Amino acid sequence: MFRQAVAAVHPSMCVPQSLPPPPKGRMVVIGAGKASAAMAAAVEAHRPGPLSGLVVTRYGHGAECRRIEVVEAGHPVPDQAGLEAAQRMLAMVQGLSADDLVLVLISGGGSSLLALAAPGITLEDKQAVTRALLKSGAPISDINCVRKHLSAVKGGRLALAAYPARVVTLIISDVPGDDPATVASGPTLADPTTREEALAILKKYGIAAPESVVKLLEDARSETPKPGDPRLARARTRIIAKASDALDAAARAAESAGYRTRILGDAIEGEASSVGIVHAALALACREDGVPAEPPCVLISGGETTVTVKGDGRGGRNAEFLLALTIALDGAEGISGIACDTDGIDGTETNAGAIMASDTLARAGTAGLDPNALLARNDAYGFFDALGDLVVTGPTRTNVNDFRAIVVGAKDRAAN
Repeated sequence: MFRQAVAAVHPSMCVPQSLPPPPKGRMVVIGAGKASAAMAAAVEAHRPGPLSGLVVTRYGHGAECRRIEVVEAGHPVPDQAGLEAAQRMLAMVQGLSADDLVLVLISGGGSSLLALAAPGITLEDKQAVTRALLKSGAPISDINCVRKHLSAVKGGRLALAAYPARVVTLIISDVPGDDPATVASGPTLADPTTREEALAILKKYGIAAPESVVKLLEDARSETPKPGDPRLARARTRIIAKASDALDAAARAAESAGYRTRILGDAIEGEASSVGIVHAALALACREDGVPAEPPCVLISGGETTVTVKGDGRGGRNAEFLLALTIALDGAEGISGIACDTDGIDGTETNAGAIMASDTLARAGTAGLDPNALLARNDAYGFFDALGDLVVTGPTRTNVNDFRAIVVGAKDRAAN
């Protein structure tokens, strides 16, 4: 199911049919995100005419391109390579004419990779705020609200720089709800959020931001372009792949194997461990009462959970979800599960996620592991690593966020 989910949203599947007609003038390709290099390769493969450009992706997520330059940079904390790539992109789109086309390839991870800070703050300031927000448990919408107002390119500013050229943005969405203005912090879309909201978010999560950041957000000149801005009138956006596409593909794979399926949602948010407990209750209800599905069945979900980091372990939100699920199921017979990030990287770790089964807790006991203690330390990675149950795919070069599937076997199978 996971393989089918990832394959359904790979750029080679969704980019070719989404390409705009060639322009009268120049075609410049720029982009950012974990899928941007593979998106650029798909553009090159299906657009033989003249083009040039630059995309930035996470280290290890590159793809071979001949006409579009690929740069790798830091994620989730921005670095100098991302800053320099953003500077070059900004320069590439300036001075274009109304006959020219800027094709923008955007996917999850672009917020960190387009790391050009707004005037008045430094890269180090952005890094400090980003690290604090990532540990705070804030949802991605709140994190990206702040990022937009600390950036020289996000929140529509990249499209402003390209005016009067036509701008077409293709998006592989990794955000719950698929709001295009949230993916990669919307570098080519009007921003409905405000600097006052950004300040409130820092206060809400107790972020001790550098003085320069607070000063910037208090200045009206830091505000992003809003809906209705005439300079964005020639910008068009299309979401070409999203979480629901991946979940539908997984459901088809399960159904072809004889399982009933229930998609619980493609935009599930919340604390990863809490979501795991809720999903455990649903799986047990299936086994005992046939609700929300009669076994054999599969409960499938996506979205983006969060982890409020309190311990010193190695985690990842998918592994943390799965460890909480495992504990809550307490060895229930006939239930197994997987939780992985579709980009192949769970948080900042080297795994996509992990798998669990009915015997996971028993094997953990034999290995001398204390699952509750490891969960409290945010060390779900360590738990599943010790059992050999990590899922390691390497970079998939796409990204529609979390993928979770819980298999509830038929009752006669569970009895056996």
